[in-house]
Amino acid sequence: MLRTIKCLAIFSLMLSVGVMACKPKEDTQAPTQKPTAQTAKESQPKPQSTEQEKNNMGKTFEEPKTSQVEAGKKYSAILKTDKGEINIDLFADKAPLGVTNFIQLAKGGFYDGLNFHRVVPNFVVQGGDPQGNGTGGPGYTVPAEIGPKHIKGAVAWARTGDEVNPEQRSSGSQFYITLEATPFLDGAYSVFGQTTSGMEVVEKIQMGDKIQGIEIKEE
Repeated sequence: MLRTIKCLAIFSLMLSVGVMACKPKEDTQAPTQKPTAQTAKESQPKPQSTEQEKNNMGKTFEEPKTSQVEAGKKYSAILKTDKGEINIDLFADKAPLGVTNFIQLAKGGFYDGLNFHRVVPNFVVQGGDPQGNGTGGPGYTVPAEIGPKHIKGAVAWARTGDEVNPEQRSSGSQFYITLEATPFLDGAYSVFGQTTSGMEVVEKIQMGDKIQGIEIKEE
């Protein structure tokens, strides 16, 4: 009887260790926007204060309630960084609110001077946080527009986790670019663009590198 109990105890320990070993490391988890102490206690994240809504130019931005992109028009962006330029096609047809939001922030200078606060090799580079630590934004979130896949070079919105954000609403400003295909993110994050050139620049980005500016093109 005692031998049986010992065997069961050893087997149980092996199972628990095995489960722990299978858990992904923090750096390989989904590129969420870190919840603040405030949002961690609530079912949905609250907008930040009006002071946090102001970027370094003193401007304020509001959540786009309707799409401002024109049907049939092609939108793209040139993301200018310390390491060079990244060209991005924007998915105006598949993520009209997300693209509208990105365009208004880019044209308004919101991203100018912000840094890439998170870089995980073979996974993502992430930026667009005015706080510079993964907790900030423009003071609002954007409705989920989930559809396009996370192939290499995909550009998507970060967000807080499902436990505080069951509607999977996107961050108002934080975005990431995938360094490799990440199909395990499909169906959970809103991809709103795709890198078309400059992937070698994306791969050179290090934590702390800055966004010099974003130029929007319309055709």
